[in-house]
Amino acid sequence: MTKLNPQLDNLSEDLLEKASKIRLLICDVDGVLSNGQVIIGNSGEELKTFNIKDGFGIKALQKVGIATAIITGRNSKIVEKRCQELSIQDYYQGHLDKTSAFAELCKKYQITEQQVCHVGDDLPDLPLIQTAGLGIAVSDAHWFVQKHADWITSQKGGFGAVREVSDLILHSQHLLEGHLASYLQADLKG
Repeated sequence: MTKLNPQLDNLSEDLLEKASKIRLLICDVDGVLSNGQVIIGNSGEELKTFNIKDGFGIKALQKVGIATAIITGRNSKIVEKRCQELSIQDYYQGHLDKTSAFAELCKKYQITEQQVCHVGDDLPDLPLIQTAGLGIAVSDAHWFVQKHADWITSQKGGFGAVREVSDLILHSQHLLEGHLASYLQADLKG
């Protein structure tokens, strides 16, 4: 692997080995794909912000055949809309106990727990972070969750952390360089 990003060049062999097996990425929403804030307007409408970089990372994984899913404790039409925009077919809302959805996804995709990466930020994510082959906490995750994660992103949830995870997985599977190079291939000569 050539040097692409200093952050990716200093990863442990153990971490790269775990990431190389990933066939499914599962993310929490609030605090991972969003910044964890829920804005409620005067009419009761709920608003969240999502990072386009995270969405681009999810699309990059899907492009190489890595499935993506959402398991969240809250229910929100906004999450459903974002999943549709990102072609995430498997999204579980209102799951405070996330383990049954995790098991269902492993069965659906006929994969082992070792082939799953889970990204979380708070205590309800801890069982999946411990069970998944690659458990990741965002940089602003609860300290106890960070303590039990295989890796901690440098970005906060909702600010590109999932894009970091995407790059890690692609890098470990020797796909990142080709993915990046594909954006240099455009013939601009007209």
